[in-house]
Amino acid sequence: MRVLLTWSDRGVDRPPPGHHQTRRADDKGPIARLLRVRHEDGLPDYDLVFVLTTPAGRRRAGQLVRSLSGAGELVETAVSDPSDHAALFAAALRVRDALPPDAEVDLLLSAGTPQAQTVWVVMAQAGLFSRSSAARVRMLQVIPPAFVPHPHPHPIREVRLDISGFPEIRALRDEVAALRAELHGELPDMVGDSLPMRTLARRLGRVAPSKLPVLVLGETGTGKELVARALHLRSRRAEGPFVAESCGALAESVLESELFGHEAGAFTGAVARHRGLFARAHGGTLFLDEVGELSPRVQVRLLRVLQEGRVRPVGGEQERAVDVRVVAATHRDLQAMVREGTFREDLWYRLRGATLRVPALRERLDDLPALVARFLADAGRPALEVDPAVWKVLAGHPWPGNVRELRAEVVRWTVFCDRRVTLADLSAELVGARPQASAAEGPFEPLALRVARTEAAAIAEALDAAGSIRGAARLLGIDRNTLKRKMQREG
Repeated sequence: MRVLLTWSDRGVDRPPPGHHQTRRADDKGPIARLLRVRHEDGLPDYDLVFVLTTPAGRRRAGQLVRSLSGAGELVETAVSDPSDHAALFAAALRVRDALPPDAEVDLLLSAGTPQAQTVWVVMAQAGLFSRSSAARVRMLQVIPPAFVPHPHPHPIREVRLDISGFPEIRALRDEVAALRAELHGELPDMVGDSLPMRTLARRLGRVAPSKLPVLVLGETGTGKELVARALHLRSRRAEGPFVAESCGALAESVLESELFGHEAGAFTGAVARHRGLFARAHGGTLFLDEVGELSPRVQVRLLRVLQEGRVRPVGGEQERAVDVRVVAATHRDLQAMVREGTFREDLWYRLRGATLRVPALRERLDDLPALVARFLADAGRPALEVDPAVWKVLAGHPWPGNVRELRAEVVRWTVFCDRRVTLADLSAELVGARPQASAAEGPFEPLALRVARTEAAAIAEALDAAGSIRGAARLLGIDRNTLKRKMQREG
């Protein structure tokens, strides 16, 4: 439903103040002008028009309402002073409560006192008219014909005010986002409730709303790009683009062109202008994976862009301003590379505005069941069962490929297993090669199974000796919660 909300522009039943100017004969006021322009532009009529007035202007406002062909509704403010902010706000709230929940509201700022206009702006910017997610509020200004040539090319303007950009409001929004992230401790698309993952979630929640560049550290396959995407989604750039590129996958000459773009004819094969990653990520986030693979030449150019916020395409003469938040990632030790002279120290400081470390899978083994369940569900086999012996092998594996290796293993199960995953279904990397045993040697057992059996026996002996979980944990020299998890895994 389309609704117009405005103050009456027909005056009051008493002589106007001396500072009021007389309208031109062809000027019927901002309300009539707005409706006429909408009609000329072929826009639909308003379904409902709220016209507010004071008691002294009630008669003239009634004439206005009757001239609107029955589309208006007269709402009296019940205050004689249209400069009283408190009374105006209370009247505006009464109107707000009478609006349909899904109304598309146009607020006409060109009628009423400055105090009334202030109330409209505050309520619109604070979202007090949006009682429903389907609601939409616009602030409109009608250009008076007395001040501009006739006809005016754009007599109706939508007023947009960047009140949300005030430093105080930005600081409050960032604090709220950080507190919410710390409260919920969740990462989009990342699975796991272990202590290392909860710590990562809390740190990410505090860093995401800031403007700092972020350096994401972690082994290959831990999910550094997922962390970068979570940073983007929780930042104030979430509506902007997210662009990702691996610096180690491209040659130096190609990477320079990909990052900064190139002009037509800049080099052999450059038949057309190419927008670089920085230009494509303008207003959003640029994720540079494997940043430790950058050549010295590209490091220099990247540092300049980060310092000045301007990029010059390869073969170009003019620089262009870019607004990009850079999230870099690497599995290499950049600090050691700085000491060796293979990575620029000033670039390292520029990239590590904040640092997030993604834990390796062997540091978050408590997340194995949840990760396996997610991968089975993604592959369309959520009902596939896993033997207890398989869980023991998974818990004892060092996982050099981290989550990426685990996903590949689980996807392989969905192809070769019918209803249950057994030890025979595991890849050789998990259980180790099984050599043919001689009769003298007897059957050979994988090391992971032997370790798991020894651990189970030690837990049983400690429980018998101590008589309680707390006492058994003390005897074994491990945390009580760790012992509980191992007992659950053993059934």
